[in-house]
Amino acid sequence: MNLPDPRNADILIHVAGQLKPRAEACISVFDSVVQGGDAVWEGLRVYEGRIAELDGHLERLQDSAKSLAFVNVPSSAEVRAAIFETLAANSMRDNTHIRLTLTRGEKITSGMNPCFNQSGCTLIVLAEWKPPVYSDAGIKVITASTRRNTPECLDSKIHHNNLLNNILASIEANVAGVDAAVMLDVNGFISETNDTNIFLVRRGQILTPHADSCLPGLTRRMILQICADEGIPAIERNLSLTELYTADEAFTSGTMGELTPVLAADGRVIAAGSAGPLTERLQALHRQFAYEHGTPLPS
Repeated sequence: MNLPDPRNADILIHVAGQLKPRAEACISVFDSVVQGGDAVWEGLRVYEGRIAELDGHLERLQDSAKSLAFVNVPSSAEVRAAIFETLAANSMRDNTHIRLTLTRGEKITSGMNPCFNQSGCTLIVLAEWKPPVYSDAGIKVITASTRRNTPECLDSKIHHNNLLNNILASIEANVAGVDAAVMLDVNGFISETNDTNIFLVRRGQILTPHADSCLPGLTRRMILQICADEGIPAIERNLSLTELYTADEAFTSGTMGELTPVLAADGRVIAAGSAGPLTERLQALHRQFAYEHGTPLPS
């Protein structure tokens, strides 16, 4: 097993109330996430003993679970305790990413109907030693043919595990030999990439798509707050591919990747083809903000 970080071979994973070694961290084949991708999730990052936006992530987890009519949902306090327990068991206090998954739970028989779920939710806390997935130097992207879900079909405000359209977009990026794929909404406007939100810089202004077909990410929210604090103009509006190609700068945002410059899109080099000054400034401000506003881990 060729792991990106060999320390992850021996991690303990919190599954349904128990800490288990990686090889034993399993759920039932009757669990709803296996049966139909019926689960919600959050991605969190630990910065020098603090979890960025922990309260925001726990609130969104509860909102997503309520929207999908989960029952016997663990409280935010219980989820928080499970996170702290998992991090302590693995001696993790920095350079860590947490994948938090809450499924509808185990079914009494196979099938999609939630009435088959009678034992309550399954909580999984997977913490790994993991730096940001993208380099600060930047990424190249293509435009995916797969469109992002419209709210008419599946509300992006639900942070759900049904990610097949994002995965199809990721496959397109892999085939094209680039790092990620830009996904459009059904009207042809930019929504997000397959795994991050997206921002453009034009004439000193920060531009980002409306959070209609894309997830209103918490890192995205941090950036908008930083812009407000720093007096940087930031606007949410429809954005076209032409505006991406001709932007002064472009970058993506997300817990997994933090802020990442976009160097080229569909073969068009963006500006100088390197990280722009405003992107670099926001990278530094974001890391400072994420740490200073993070929730301290227990000593």
